[in-house]
Amino acid sequence: MSENEENNRQNEEGKQGEENGNPAGHLVRSIHLNEMYEDWFLDYASYVILERAVPNIVDGLKPVHRRILHAMRELDDGRFNKVANIIGHAMKYHPHGDAAIGDALVQLGTKNLLIDTQGNWGNIHTGDSAAAPRYIEARLSKFANEVVFNPKTTTWKASYDGRNKEPLTLPVKFPLLLAQGVEGIAVGLSSRILPHNFNELIDASVRILQGKDFEIYPDFPTGGMADFTKYNEGKRGGRVRIRAKITQADRKTLAITEIPYGSTTNSLIDSIIAANDKGKIKIRKIDDNTAENVEILIHLAPGTDPDTTIDALYAFTNCEVSISPNACVIDEEKPRFLGVKDILKISTENTVDLLKKELEIRKGELLEQLHFSSLEKIFIEERIYRPIEQCETWEEVINTIDKGLDPFKPNLYREVTRDDIIRLTEIKIKRISKYNSFKADEAMKELKKELELVEFRLENLVDFAIDYFRKIKKKYGKGRERKSEMRSFDTIEASMVAAATQKLFVDRTEGFAGTGLKKAEYVADCSDIDDIIVFRKDGTFIVTKVTDKVFVGKDVIHIDIFKRNDERTIYNMVYRDGKGGHNLAKRFAVLGITRDKEYDLTRGNSGSKILYFSANPNGEAEIIKILLYPRPRLKKRTFDFDFSELAIKGRTAKGNILSRYPIQKITKKEEGISTLGGLDYWFDEEVQRLNTDEKGKYLGNFKNDKLFTLMKSGSYKLYTPDVQTHFEDDLIHIEKFDPEKVITAVYYHGEKEFYYVKRFQVEETDKRVDFIDAETGSKLVHVTMAQNPWLEVAFDNKKLKKPLDNEEIDATEFIGIKSYKAKGKRLTDKPVKEIKLLIPVREEEKQSAPSSEEESTEKTNTTDSSDDDHDDGTQQMEFKFN
Repeated sequence: MSENEENNRQNEEGKQGEENGNPAGHLVRSIHLNEMYEDWFLDYASYVILERAVPNIVDGLKPVHRRILHAMRELDDGRFNKVANIIGHAMKYHPHGDAAIGDALVQLGTKNLLIDTQGNWGNIHTGDSAAAPRYIEARLSKFANEVVFNPKTTTWKASYDGRNKEPLTLPVKFPLLLAQGVEGIAVGLSSRILPHNFNELIDASVRILQGKDFEIYPDFPTGGMADFTKYNEGKRGGRVRIRAKITQADRKTLAITEIPYGSTTNSLIDSIIAANDKGKIKIRKIDDNTAENVEILIHLAPGTDPDTTIDALYAFTNCEVSISPNACVIDEEKPRFLGVKDILKISTENTVDLLKKELEIRKGELLEQLHFSSLEKIFIEERIYRPIEQCETWEEVINTIDKGLDPFKPNLYREVTRDDIIRLTEIKIKRISKYNSFKADEAMKELKKELELVEFRLENLVDFAIDYFRKIKKKYGKGRERKSEMRSFDTIEASMVAAATQKLFVDRTEGFAGTGLKKAEYVADCSDIDDIIVFRKDGTFIVTKVTDKVFVGKDVIHIDIFKRNDERTIYNMVYRDGKGGHNLAKRFAVLGITRDKEYDLTRGNSGSKILYFSANPNGEAEIIKILLYPRPRLKKRTFDFDFSELAIKGRTAKGNILSRYPIQKITKKEEGISTLGGLDYWFDEEVQRLNTDEKGKYLGNFKNDKLFTLMKSGSYKLYTPDVQTHFEDDLIHIEKFDPEKVITAVYYHGEKEFYYVKRFQVEETDKRVDFIDAETGSKLVHVTMAQNPWLEVAFDNKKLKKPLDNEEIDATEFIGIKSYKAKGKRLTDKPVKEIKLLIPVREEEKQSAPSSEEESTEKTNTTDSSDDDHDDGTQQMEFKFN
C-alpha cells in the first residue's frame, strides 16, 4: 500500500469515528486475538523460561540467584551484611521486587554452601520460615569466593535499566547445579533437579577426567532412606522413593529421626494423624521433640505390633514420598532435557575450560611483568634515560628511548610498543637512584619459575584439573558426608499392614455382614480396605469388600477376613453330593479369586450340602467322628476319620468318598496338628527384609525355630520369622538359630584401653542383648561363630623398645565358654597394631598338624579366605578398626 493510500484510509476511518461518536482524529483499528497471542504470550513464555524459572547449565544458577551472588560480591568485605541491605543492593539487577529476592536468598542460605548465615534462617526440618530480613545477616562463604567468582573470566552484560553491569553467567568451577538442586515452574515446562552429595560429585568429576565410568545419586539434607532403582539419571519419567528413618524405641514407641526430602515435621505429623483418624493405623499420641535434629515419638495403642505399624506408616502417611525428577536446563538460550551424568560431564568440561582460561590469563600477565621488568632493567642499567635530556619535543624523547632499546630488542619477550616507552618515562628518579639489580634479578627469577609452572599446568591440564578438584574436596569436603542412606525398598501391600480399627459382624439369619451391624454376631477386627470370605451351607462361597452392610447370602457357616494367596490357611470340608448322593471329604486352600464372584465347592448337583466345615490357619488336620443313620444290615454306624490322610488340593477338586450311606451327625473328636511343613525363608540384603519368594540368602526351613541376628554395635537378638519384621540398621549377620553354636568376639574395651576376647552361647530371650558395653567407648573388632577360630595379633613395634613378631592364638584354648555378661580375657598387654581373624582350624587338622614351616605358610595363605569353603556351615564376620 502506498503512502497516499494509507493516509486516505486513515482519514476515512477518522470520519467513520466521528459519525459513531468518537472524537475527530482518534483512529479505530481492529486487532486479531491470535496475533496478540503469538506475539505477547510467546514473548512472556520465553522470558519466564530463560530469565526466571530454569537454571543455566554453565553456572547452575537461575538469574535471581546469580544477581544475588553478584550483589553480595560487590558488598563483600569479609563481614556479615544485613539481608535487607543485600536485597536492596540486588534490586539494581533484579526487577521483580524485594519479596522474590528475599525468598531466593533464604533458599541459598539454607543450603549451607555459598552463603554463611547468622540469625534465624528458619528450619528445613520443621518448615519454620526465616526471620524478617532486617534481623538476619549473610556473607559469601570462603567456598563461594574461591570457586564462583573471577572478574577476569566473567562475561558481562547491561542490567535491565542499563545503569549497571551484571554477569551473563558466573565462572563457577564446580558442579553447583547438582550440588544444590533446583526447582522451577515455567510456561509449558518445569525443572526439578535433586541435590547430590558434595564429595561424590567431586569424585565423579575426577573419574570423568580419568576416562572412567561413574554413577551419582541424590543426597538429601533431611537424610532419610532413598530407593534410586528408577532414578533414570534424573530424566523425565524417573522416580525416587524416599522414606523417613523410623526406629523402634521400645515395644510401645516408635521414633522418627529423619524425614523425607520435601516434607516437614508438621506435614508429616498431620499425615500420621489423618491416617489414624481414618483407621489406617492405631496410635495413642505423638510427641514432637524436634529442635536441631528431628525427633518425633509415636506412642502406639495397646496391642499394636510395631513392625506392622512401621509398614503402615510407609503405606498410608508421608513417611514415604515419591519424587519425580525432571532435569531441564538452559543451554545456549534454549531449554534442554538432560540426565545428571550429562550435566556433570558438561560442568566438568566447563571447569577445565575455566581453569585453562585462568592459566592463559595468568601466563599473559607473567609475560607482561617479565617484559616490563626486562625493559626497566635495561632502561636503568644501560642509562638510556640520559640522552633524553637533550631532547626538546615529546616525540624526540620517544624516538631516543626506542633507539636506545634497539640492541636489546631481540632478547625481549615481545615487541616494544609506544605504551611501553611511555611507561618507562613515568619511572621516578627516586626509583632509578635506588634501583637494586640483584633484587630485580631475583624477582624475575620468581616470575620465570611461576611462568614455567603455569606452562606445565597448561601442558598437563587434565592432571591439574584433577588436582584442583581434590584440593577443593580436602579443603571443603569435611562434614559433607552422605546423609541419605541408599536402600532398595520392598513393596508394601496396604491390606497387609492396615490397622484393624473396625469390627466385623454377621447376621446369619438375614444373610448380612458388615461393620455397621452392631447388634449382630461379632466375627473379627478388620480394616476398611480388607476383604471378607463367606462360606454358605449349600457349598458356595464369595469374597467381597468390607462395608457397613452387605448381603452375603443366608445359611452362612463360616465368615472371616480373607488373605489373598494365603497358602497356609487350609479348609477341611465334608459335603453331600446332591440329594441322596455320596458323602465326600476334601481339603483345599483359597488363593486367587475374583471379588464378588460366587464359587461352588461341590460338584454343582442340586441338593448338595456341607455337613462339616473347619478353617485351619496353619493347615491343621483334625480327627472327626461320623455317625450314620440306621440302616438294615449296617453293622457299624460310627467311625473316625483323620483329615491328615487327605492330600491338600485345589478348591475345585471333587474330594474322596467318605461314606456311601447317609450321615446323621459329624463331630470333632480330636484337635489336629499342622500337616504343612515349615516355611522356607530368604533374606534380601538389599531391602533388609525376609521373604518367601526365594530372593537373597536362603536361611532355612522354619517351623518353631528362631532367627538369630548379630549387630555391629556388639549385640544380638532373636526373632520369630515374619516377613514384616524390621531389623536393626547395623545388622551384620543373620541365620537360623542354633543354641549349640558358640560366639567368639574380639573387642576393644573403652575404659581399660585393651583388647579382649570372650566366648559365649546365646541365651534365649526376646529382648536385644548387648554383649559389649558401647557406652564406655568399647567397640566390636571381630566376631565369628566358627568352631575353632584363630587370631593373629600384630604388635605396634613403633611403641615397643624391642620389636615382637606376630602372635597366633587359638581362641578355644585361650578362653573357655562363659556368659555373655563376662568381660572376657585380655588378649595382650602390648600395644596392638592390628588383629586378624584367621580361618578356623578343624580338629582333624590339629591332629595331623604339619611342620612349623608348613603351618606358617598355610596360615599366611588362608588369612584372607572365607568360611564358605568349610563344610561346617559356619560364617565369619570381620570388622577393621583404626
